[in-house]
Parts: sequence; structure tokens; C-alpha cells
Amino acid sequence: MRIATVTFNPAIDQTITLDRLIPGEVHRARSVRQDAGGKGVNVASCLADWGASVSVFGLLGQDNATLFETLFEQKAIDDRFVRVGGDTRVNMKIVDDTDTTDINMSGPVVGEADVARVERAVADFAGEDTLIVLSGSLPPGCDTILYAEMVAALTARDARVLLDTSGAPLTHALRADVLPKIVKPNRRELAAWADTSLDTMADVVACATALHRRGVALVVVSMGGEGALFVSDEGALVAHLPAGPLASTVGAGDAMVAGLAAGIAEGAGLERIARLSTAFAVAKLGRPGPHLPDLATIDALAAQVTISGAGITGPHRVGEDA
Repeated sequence: MRIATVTFNPAIDQTITLDRLIPGEVHRARSVRQDAGGKGVNVASCLADWGASVSVFGLLGQDNATLFETLFEQKAIDDRFVRVGGDTRVNMKIVDDTDTTDINMSGPVVGEADVARVERAVADFAGEDTLIVLSGSLPPGCDTILYAEMVAALTARDARVLLDTSGAPLTHALRADVLPKIVKPNRRELAAWADTSLDTMADVVACATALHRRGVALVVVSMGGEGALFVSDEGALVAHLPAGPLASTVGAGDAMVAGLAAGIAEGAGLERIARLSTAFAVAKLGRPGPHLPDLATIDALAAQVTISGAGITGPHRVGEDA
């Protein structure tokens, strides 16, 4: 299966590590690093670490594209970004010993003609043997219905579409006549789309199940320390794996999307997809930048993932008595 990611609003992620963030105080950074980022770029980078071939589409500011071009060359990622004038936005991530604070810019205004160039290129790539990952926010100048329109166009070409976004783009996509095959909101994003609180696991399961019944083949809801919920025709399950040393949470959700794509590409069942995507996400927590450790580490983590039925009290491994 050919895999492509689409990133209309990439970013350079500047990660500043502090001992402790105290609002209003002057701080001295322990370290500063910059990484090529944006959700689709992060997904592609993790997939490349897994050994998958992946193409990247989107809009990239030509004036500071070097970080991206270096990453794509180092990881043999097929670069199909449309270059536009100006700079790609720079997002700031402030990491201390307890949390990560994100300061995200909206990105430069993009032109309709450039957006259309990306749409045509992705449509030309799409086919029955493709998985297209649409992820991230849309920059100023993009209509919030863009992802919904792309889902319909790509589905018409028999591509499978995995959508990872939030806000109005997610709302439009999930209210459309043609739905993506896979969606991965986090709990807060799902609650915002449903316009209701999801205070309990039962609430999350009910909401995700309703979305699946509407036609989304695989619904994945990331829930932080509570793990992630997976709902498909095979049933509903919760996958959980305690996090190890925390270098940065930046891109962990994108690593989970990469794991979903990897599992889908290999034709895996629901449990394998849950294990693999959870392992990707937790492995990413221990590393700065959009990178994964070696394959043996990922496989070992996947084997350690605890699986429970959604609604069963207390985790157990599939195949064992609850």
C-alpha cells in the first residue's frame, strides 16, 4: 500500500526545555532545538523510521525550507510539497519537568491556486492501493470545508482516507455525505465535535460507536493517561501502555497516527493496530523531534500494550479471562 500525508500548515517546532515554567518570571533555557514539523510531516517521519515508504504533500514556505528538505533527504521521504513564497510558521514548545506548553502560530495566508495545486497532486497520487493521511490545522486562506471536499474526491478514487484534525474542519468532514475511513480525535476534540461532555469512558465509547455506525470504519480516540479507544467492525477495545521517560510530548499524537497507518498498510486486525499505534505513541514520548527508536524497541513495546474490552473493568490481555 502506498502512503501519503498531506500538511497544509507545516511548522518548524522550536522546543525550549526549562527546569520549571513560572509565568511572569525570567527563565534560562536548558536546551533549544528546532525540528521540521507539522502533523503530516511528523507522521511521515515516524513512518519512515518504521521502514515504510511515504510521500509528503502540502504547502511549504520556500524561505526556510532547509530543515524540511534535510529531513526528507535523510529519511528518503518522497517530497512533493508545493513551495510558496515566504516563511513556514515557527511554533514554540516549552517543556519543563512536569508538562509541555504549546504556542502555535496560525501560519501565513495561502492562495486558492496553491491549495488547488496540492489537491490536484494528491488526487493524481490516489488510487485503490493508497492510504492518504489528512492531518493538522488549515492555514488562513483555506476554506474549513477543504478536508471534507478532499475526503469525497479521494474516496471517489478508491483511496482510504485517515483524518486527524479538529474544530471546524473536523465538524465539516464528519457532517459530510462521504466520511473518512479512519478518524483519530483526542477526547477533547471528540467532545467539541459532538458538542457534549465526555466525562466517563462510557460517554466516549457511546460517542465513538455512534460515529462508527454512521460510516467511519475505524474510530480511534486518544485519551492521554487513560490510553486510547479503538472502535471498528471487530468491536471496541482500549489500549494502554504506561509512558517511560518523558523527553517531549510534541508529536506523540502524530506518532500514533503513523502507527495506525503502519498497521492498516500491513492489513492488520484491530488488536494489532491498537498495539502498534500505542507503541509508536509511547516510544515517541521518550525522544525529542519527530523520530522513533529502532524497530525492535517498537515491537517490544507493542507486546507490552495492555488491551481491555471497552466497558470491562480492569485491563486484561486479549485471549485471557477478564
